[in-house]
Amino acid sequence: MKRLQKSLVDKKLFGVCGGIAEYFEVDPVLVRVAFVALALGTSLPGFLIYLGLAVAMPKPAGMIGSN
Repeated sequence: MKRLQKSLVDKKLFGVCGGIAEYFEVDPVLVRVAFVALALGTSLPGFLIYLGLAVAMPKPAGMIGSN
């Protein structure tokens, strides 16, 4: 069963984009570019969406400690 969660292996900041890329089986660079475009295009709302996902997405079972 697939589950949307932060990535342990493809993580630059919080693992949000890597986790989304793993879930949808796409290149994580594409997801990161989409988030940057969203953040630049919408300014504060795009940044808040990313932060909201960073808080809401669960950590993988093997992830111990902070982000």
